[in-house]
Amino acid sequence: MSTAGPLSGRVALVTGVSRDAGIAAALAQRLHDLGAIVDATGWPAHDAEMPWGRQTLSPMPFSVGRHDLEQAETVSSLVDEVIDRQGQLDIVIAAHARSSLQSLSEVDAAELDRCWAVNVRSIVLLAQQFAQVHQPAPTASPPTGRMLWFTSGQLLAPMDGEIAYAVSKGALHQMTASINRALAASRIVANCINPGPVDTGYATTGMDHDVRQRFPDQRWGTPDDIANLVEFLVRDSGAWIRGQVIDAEGGFDRIRRL
Repeated sequence: MSTAGPLSGRVALVTGVSRDAGIAAALAQRLHDLGAIVDATGWPAHDAEMPWGRQTLSPMPFSVGRHDLEQAETVSSLVDEVIDRQGQLDIVIAAHARSSLQSLSEVDAAELDRCWAVNVRSIVLLAQQFAQVHQPAPTASPPTGRMLWFTSGQLLAPMDGEIAYAVSKGALHQMTASINRALAASRIVANCINPGPVDTGYATTGMDHDVRQRFPDQRWGTPDDIANLVEFLVRDSGAWIRGQVIDAEGGFDRIRRL
């Protein structure tokens, strides 16, 4: 169900929804609050591999499925499921990602392939499927289709302890203009966001203090900070922003030495 709001009548798919502290959960809730019909999915098995571990996801006012987007065939089946349930698809927020903490000396071909499959290939395939099923608004109206994905700060500073992750996120950055232009014929506007350091529960005590000191406001970014930007981009008023990689880092100082 949806509520009345500026996104009433639109259907949104949000990926990466698997834990309360994550960005994806905040984005899905925000779209619901704006009136969209939200169909969400996540993959808790990935969390189980990470230092933060598998976490609970509180009940949400929309369905949250489980889809392993490392598998190419899962992408088309996911979009098909949304269309079968909702009859349309207007917004895709690809907030899923595979994290990887391996240096150049540690990374292997299997990890490179897994990060590529989850972080890049799945999003390109989602864009392809989205273009095929989206019902565009009349050309006299603002385009209602939106697709967003997320890069990291790899262009702004080295991330040599996360080689597979950084390389795949770099691809997301560089493909933005091309995928946006390819989606334009279906009247879908696409952008990419670099959210900077966001407090999603993964920081150790030492990291928390160090990162906090690098922000002008002495605080980490929050999922709601990113939801504020996403809200602007998915509303009709955000339709003029196309094919951009947006650094929304709250003034984070990547070169400061404490």
